[in-house]
Amino acid sequence: MTPSPPKDTPYRGLTSQQAARTLARVGKNELTAQARVSALRVLARQFTGLLVLILIAAAGIAYALGEVIDTIAIGMVVLLNGLLGFVQEWRAENALEALKSMLATTATVVRDGREQVIDTRDIVPDDLVIVEAGDRIAADLDILIAVQLRVDESVLTGESVPVSKTAATNGAQLFMGTSVVAGRGEGCVCATGAATKFGQIADLTGSVGEKRTQLQVKLGALARQLGAAAIAVSALVVALGVLDGRPLIETFMTGLSLAVALVPEGLPAVITITLALGASAMARHNALARRLQAVETLGAASVICTDKTGTLTENKMTGARIWIAGKNYSVTGTGYDPTGHIEYGGVPVRAADDADLADLLRAAITCNHAHIDHQDAGWSMVGEPTEGALVTLAYKGWTALPDPNNRIAEIPFNSDRKRMSILARADDTYHLFAKGAPEQMLTVSTHIRTAQGTVKLTDKKRAAVQATYDAMTTDGLRVIAIADRIVVEGHIPHTEEDMEFLGLVGLIDPPRPEVRAAISGARAAGIRVIMITGDAPGTARAIALRLGMPVDLVLTGAEVEDMKDAALADVITQNVLFARTSPHHKMRIVEALQAQDQIVAMTGDGVNDAPALKRADIGIAMGIRGTDASKDAADLVLLDDNFSTIVRAIGEGRRQFDNVRKFVRYLLSSNAGEVVAIVANILIGGPLIFLATQILWMNLVTDGVTAVALGMEKATPGQMQRPPRAKQASIIGRAGLIMILCLGAYTGAASLFVFYYFLETGPVLAQTAAFSAMIFFEKFSVFAFRSSHLPCSYIGWFSNRILILALASMLGAQMAAVYWPPLQTLLHTTALGWEHWGVIAALTLPLLIVPEAIKFGMVFRAKG
Repeated sequence: MTPSPPKDTPYRGLTSQQAARTLARVGKNELTAQARVSALRVLARQFTGLLVLILIAAAGIAYALGEVIDTIAIGMVVLLNGLLGFVQEWRAENALEALKSMLATTATVVRDGREQVIDTRDIVPDDLVIVEAGDRIAADLDILIAVQLRVDESVLTGESVPVSKTAATNGAQLFMGTSVVAGRGEGCVCATGAATKFGQIADLTGSVGEKRTQLQVKLGALARQLGAAAIAVSALVVALGVLDGRPLIETFMTGLSLAVALVPEGLPAVITITLALGASAMARHNALARRLQAVETLGAASVICTDKTGTLTENKMTGARIWIAGKNYSVTGTGYDPTGHIEYGGVPVRAADDADLADLLRAAITCNHAHIDHQDAGWSMVGEPTEGALVTLAYKGWTALPDPNNRIAEIPFNSDRKRMSILARADDTYHLFAKGAPEQMLTVSTHIRTAQGTVKLTDKKRAAVQATYDAMTTDGLRVIAIADRIVVEGHIPHTEEDMEFLGLVGLIDPPRPEVRAAISGARAAGIRVIMITGDAPGTARAIALRLGMPVDLVLTGAEVEDMKDAALADVITQNVLFARTSPHHKMRIVEALQAQDQIVAMTGDGVNDAPALKRADIGIAMGIRGTDASKDAADLVLLDDNFSTIVRAIGEGRRQFDNVRKFVRYLLSSNAGEVVAIVANILIGGPLIFLATQILWMNLVTDGVTAVALGMEKATPGQMQRPPRAKQASIIGRAGLIMILCLGAYTGAASLFVFYYFLETGPVLAQTAAFSAMIFFEKFSVFAFRSSHLPCSYIGWFSNRILILALASMLGAQMAAVYWPPLQTLLHTTALGWEHWGVIAALTLPLLIVPEAIKFGMVFRAKG
């Protein structure tokens, strides 16, 4: 590496040759952790689920037995399932590419003794980089020169207030990914790529292993149970058949039929289609799911850990309150949009009608380097956020903008003085306008503006100013003091002194207007909202209270660091707020909540949020203000950065889990009926009641289409007023298991009855009648699963028109299977007469009446 520049000589950067050698040695200034996932990898992970692997194994067995049609049918289901999942996830990845805007693409460096604009990837250690207002820092820099340099480090720290940077500070640095909001500076690159602070946090994110969603865990357990049962029962049937002396091929086909009947082949495709439809619906409401299963997990969230800056707040400093001469003014409007006004006593006031207000606003806008602009996308600000807020405030007071040519000289802000001053001409006189921290401005002021005019600043009046200042800070406001002094023409004093204290301005990064209602909705759904921010404790507490979040305890990251795990586990059960936290603290809090079986959703937009986003059960990143690191770590991206979108997404997630549970129960009850009929028939010693192709027709075609329609049920009334489901909650549940067993027993026994009732007329006709009966039983039993607790009349028999259409189409398909010659050949069926359909209809009727009668009885008992 090139030796560090001597401290007593100006450093003028590297030569092109030095830079090229260093680049060859250390590599590009980029983060490999943010490399885009390949299409092949996205496709491959669609075929890793256990249910899908079981289907692939079933296809292999069918092929080995020469059942080409069965092999093709199962293969098509596996392929369809994989393609559906791939399309949704790849669309999400492509959408994210359009959102990425974290790092600068070019930077100004000094090479060969002259300024050059280069690709940020070509920056190397010891490069001399020049930055100014509006620039994104492209690498970690040791500051060599700083002129009124202010940097927004919220993406790393969560701190909403920009930080002053000076070269005089020992070890002062600028960090990759942060933004210059005011001033200019030069710095020597001390770290690039993964060696930067940004890169270290990215490494921390990468160290967090890939997580499995709750749906994946539950479906994995279900798949293992079904797979084991299918193998065990099929092996037993084959063994019994061989011992009974039956033909080997018939025995194997019976075993295969039973295995096919036991495993719901359509389940993976139905789940994928349902989640994909839900993800598309969420995308239309500005929530982009990067993983299909993530949508359902969000519905199970019991805790939302949220960042403050830019997530709960607008990340735009706004004037909220003014204090002048003992009078308190309020300000309407938020952000840098000057729509709004200044009020006194609830009445709008203009600077032209209030001399004291006019003097304060004139000083604030003159002692300022920011400006606001209106573009097609709305109002934007260039400069330091605090100064931008003061400019907007002046607009709201209808203050005439000062002529910049009247500014003569400046005493710049620094971290020791905590104030800045501008000498400017105004009203044919010369003024020294100043703004800064109230405690500092009081030390240089000797007079104060009052209702009676300008008077001496006595100790009593200083105490009154201090009390007002304290009250504002308690409310979470950042307070700026404004002062003025008439000076001798053309001369600027070496420092501010003998100033007239004009008043105080309280600024705040305001809460997003829709967040309070969203938090209230989350609490109504039994979901806790915990703020975890890098901002100051007082500011964080004030924002939380404004949003209706109860706060009994505020802990800083340092206090969390000193806590034992047991103590942290205790405090997270309280109404606690965490401030001044680091990425490590956020991860520890998330892990502590997960240890208590909480399902944690974590929101954030900065690179400092990325590790916790990945560790959480569901990571939610901001799409507009979010960094690449946060989006890459997240499962869900909010395209509108709107916290209320999370609550809507939770509702969608709950709807999806309810529907997944409904169609899983429905499919398993259908398969249970098939298994009951097959096993009972084997025990009786009769001929095959169903062929493997007929079972595949039932499971893949008719059941699959009906289950997809069931998965499109609307939200259950009151779903966002019930608490989150327990983490250990089964996807089937006790009530579901009872329904599966009862309906499976009935449909299996009834199908067996139909088979033997018509067996004397011929095995093919009896097989066709039993096959058709099972189809009708399965289709009409779907109404029993539309709601587990409420009568179907409450949600409306025809409220899900897609289900009615699916039911009608599948019954029509079965008619084709019975009467259309090509399907008769494929499925080995024959035409049925009216007497056959009459028996089937009579046995179907109880499936409509009994479940509804039970539900009405449950509701009546609950009300009584």
